[in-house]
This record gives sequence, structure tokens and C-alpha cells, in this order.
Amino acid sequence: MLTFYFIRHAESVSNAGGITLEHAAIPLTAKGQQQALSLARSWSIPPAQIVVSELLRTQQTAQPLCDKYALPYQYQVNPWLNELHILSHELISDMTGAQRRPLAQAYWAQGDVKLRFGQQADTFDEFRQRVDGFISGLQHVLPHTVIIGHGIWFGMLMWRLMGFSAHDREGMQAFRAFQRHLPLANVICYALYSQDGQHWCIRHQPNL
Repeated sequence: MLTFYFIRHAESVSNAGGITLEHAAIPLTAKGQQQALSLARSWSIPPAQIVVSELLRTQQTAQPLCDKYALPYQYQVNPWLNELHILSHELISDMTGAQRRPLAQAYWAQGDVKLRFGQQADTFDEFRQRVDGFISGLQHVLPHTVIIGHGIWFGMLMWRLMGFSAHDREGMQAFRAFQRHLPLANVICYALYSQDGQHWCIRHQPNL
């Protein structure tokens, strides 16, 4: 059986409502750093590899786990794991989380899969294609790989593995309703299992 694990990154400055930083450079908070250390201390399954996004917060979460298992390499960076970037930095520079929230709400309310909210932002369709690209190679993921990524990204992974569309306004808004109710606290872990690399079972893993 093919099994791998998804972990949402530890608490970041953005999660805590801090001042906007460049998307890829958002670090963990002090609390997040402790969460990453606690995760590594409690983890009991030696990873075959640890894969992260290009964003700093996933890499900082992964580092204590890499150190614990003294892997012959550090984490591997996979751009397909990058989070949905809905608000370009030049539009929200120096805003707090409370100030960013109405812009994010407006983005989701429009439901336009082709909308680019600033020069450096993703469209929703580009994000969906990233996750679909990752899914296309799932059968080649090494057993006991640990993936440290992002909440909305994992929501889209689940949505697409269940066979739901996210190609138009209706699909985008249905996904958003699903994702908002999905338990995705910082450092939460889900295990994904498959017998054939095509059909997947997903289960919350509270103790590893």
C-alpha cells in the first residue's frame, strides 16, 4: 500500500494577522517555531523524503524534522505545492490581517477563475492546475513521504481527488464552501492511502 502524509505548516506571521510580507518570505511566528519543534519530537515514522513548497513557512516547519532524522539530503522543494496567492504584494503592502480580509472576501465573492488580483497573484485556475499537476504524479510519490504544505492547497487536493470540478464560478464557490469547513489547523496531519495509486483514502492522523 502506498502511504504518504500531508502536514499543514506551523503558524506563520500571516496566520497570526501580522503585517503583510512578500508571499514567499512569510516566516513562522515564535509559536510556529515551537509547533515545528514539537512536531519533530513527536513524529515516529521515518520519512522516505520530505517535500515542501517554495514558501519559507513550509521550509521552516520541515527543518526540525529533517534534523531529527538526519536525512542524507534536506527537504525537496516542489513548486506544485505552492499556496494559492490571491492578493499580490503591491496591493496589500503593510496591511494587517484585518485590513486584508475585505479584499480576500471580495476575491472569493467574484468567483472568477481567471481573475488576477495584482501582477504577482495567481488566478484560481492556475492554482487548480498546479494541484492537478501534482495529482498526475501521485502514483510516483515514495511511500512514507512527508509533504509539508498549505491549507487551501490540501483542500483543493481533497476536492479534486473526490472528483469535483473547480473550473468555473460554480466549482470555485463550491470548493470555497468545502475548504472553509475542512479542519486544517497549523501542523495538522492527514495520511493518504492507496492500493493502486489512483484511488485514495484520506484520514486524519492525530498521533504520529
